[in-house]
Amino acid sequence: MHENRETSEMPEAILCDRPAGEGSSRTARVHVFEESDSGTVPMSHSNKSGQPPAESEEGRPLIKENTHQLSTHSTQGEARVSQGLAGVRKAARERKEMKFTALLHHLTVALLRDGFYALKRKAAPGVDGITWNEYETGLEDRLADLHSRVHRGAYRAQPSRRVYIPKPDGRQRPLGVAALEDKVVQQAVVTILNQIYEEDFRGFSYGFRPGRSQHQALDALYVAITRKKVNWILDCDIRGFFDNLSHDWLLKFVQHRVADRRILRLIQKWLKAGVLEEGEWKDTEMGTPQGSVASPLLANIYLHYVFDLWVDAWRKKAVCRARPETERRRETRGVRLSGIHAYQREGQERGLCAEAQDGEQTDAGQAAGNQAATA
Repeated sequence: MHENRETSEMPEAILCDRPAGEGSSRTARVHVFEESDSGTVPMSHSNKSGQPPAESEEGRPLIKENTHQLSTHSTQGEARVSQGLAGVRKAARERKEMKFTALLHHLTVALLRDGFYALKRKAAPGVDGITWNEYETGLEDRLADLHSRVHRGAYRAQPSRRVYIPKPDGRQRPLGVAALEDKVVQQAVVTILNQIYEEDFRGFSYGFRPGRSQHQALDALYVAITRKKVNWILDCDIRGFFDNLSHDWLLKFVQHRVADRRILRLIQKWLKAGVLEEGEWKDTEMGTPQGSVASPLLANIYLHYVFDLWVDAWRKKAVCRARPETERRRETRGVRLSGIHAYQREGQERGLCAEAQDGEQTDAGQAAGNQAATA
């Protein structure tokens, strides 16, 4: 997997007195973007809307995230449906340490229906041999039965059908084609979990996320290297990431935010379903099939904890280490400014270090300038 990641910060969490992290409704429905088995079709947005400080602090064009997940349907019932997942997202945004213990009730027939219509019509069938058009026949009865099986614990994930596609270097890339019902359930669960993790993921993460694309990552990189002093750029790839992802560590990472055992069991079923290759079933002790609906989100959760959080912490420490105190003082003395402006500049630099160390959005430089002006 090859992802484009640039650096930025997320807004600090704001605590509130909301109970247990769930919305008032017991049903859920959100807009589904286009037709995609991944459910994360990149969207092209303008840079005119207001955004959290996470995007603007990097000095790059603002990225419009899908924070407006509420539907605008006219009926009261559909309005309640929309507010269910909106409550989950609000709780995830305001309470960063919360573990969500009740999420499966958001998986409704309506959400399964949305997940079905988000899939590609012409996608190849899995081991079940059922195509999208065939499943659409008698859809409501099929979805009602699928919904019942999921909530009763009778749903069983089927193995993915293994296929290979050629790589540019001549090697073969293994893909896993999931059964259609597995795709539908995965799409619904991904929609629920996105309400949590789209509030947790860092602003410099672009791969496989709703409303984001590699083009936006390149835009951010361009702005960074043209407007800031950049000494080097690291371009790297994780070899065989999807094939070697640890199931145990992935589940541990998911449990940082998800404590609903039914959701965790669904993820375990998909990871342990195995693959069917040339009529032979093979166990999957590690990795997650490329091509499945849930794999991109699970991969991003894994990378969030093993890579993104480390990069974020490293960057904050590097801000202060990059410019020693003597160098900052020498530069400040060399600038032809009045005494109060020079004092304000040096205070601002000290404020940047304090912000990096404490994680607080403070402007020590502005405070020092105001004190000097008052004096």
